[in-house]
Amino acid sequence: MHNKTLRQAKIKEIVTMQVVTSQEDLLEKLRAEGFEVTQATLSRDLHEMNIIRIPHGDGYKYILHQAENSQAIAQIIGMEIINVLNNEFMVVVKTMPGRAQGVAVYLDRLSDSHILGTVAGDDTIFVVPDSNKNIPAVVEKIKGIMIQ
Repeated sequence: MHNKTLRQAKIKEIVTMQVVTSQEDLLEKLRAEGFEVTQATLSRDLHEMNIIRIPHGDGYKYILHQAENSQAIAQIIGMEIINVLNNEFMVVVKTMPGRAQGVAVYLDRLSDSHILGTVAGDDTIFVVPDSNKNIPAVVEKIKGIMIQ
C-alpha cells in the first residue's frame, strides 16, 4: 500500500480512537507508530481527510467532519465567528482568538458558497469571493452560520 494511504489510515485511526489536541500531539502519536511526517504534510493530510479541530473541554480536539455531525459543527463554528465585514472586493471574518484557521477550513468546504478561498491569521479571515457581485450572498451565508 502507498505510504500516504497507510499514513492517512493511521491518522484516521488515531483521531477516532484517541483525543488529539494539536498537530504536535498528532505528530508525536504518528512518530510513535513509526511514521516520519512533517507538519506541512500532516496539515495537508488533515485538510484532505476533512479532519477539523473543535472545542473540547478546556482545549480542542480533532474529529472527522462527517455529514451526521455537520449541524453541530456549524453551531460551534457559528459561536466562533464574532463579526463579518465587507467592502466592494472582499469579505473579512473576525473570529475568537486562535480560531480563524478552523473557521476558514469550514468556509472553504461550504458548497454553493461563492467562496474561491480564504486566508486565515489568528483571529481574522480574508474571504475571496468568486465575484464582487456575490459578496452580499457570501456575507449572508456566513452571517447565517453565526446565527445557528
